[in-house]
Amino acid sequence: MKTTEQVRFDTRLPKEQKDFFEYAASLGGFRTLTEFVISSAQKQAKKIVAGHNKILASKRDREIFFNAIMNPEKPNEKLKNAMDKYEKTFGV
Repeated sequence: MKTTEQVRFDTRLPKEQKDFFEYAASLGGFRTLTEFVISSAQKQAKKIVAGHNKILASKRDREIFFNAIMNPEKPNEKLKNAMDKYEKTFGV
């Protein structure tokens, strides 16, 4: 069985904020404040990382697309044969 290293995360916050978080945790059905905080932080972290990765993917896709447009490869034999077949079939 794989064990995961456990680390500690401590924070200080105003009592009113802690009370508010505990109230939200109880309304949300969480067993502990820690469970609520970890779950909330995990959800937010996933959103942030997904947004970041989406931007990176979008930028990479743009670069690939524009590189293909600006520097097209020469047609290979399969593509040439397909074009010949298309022209014969549709009389273009």
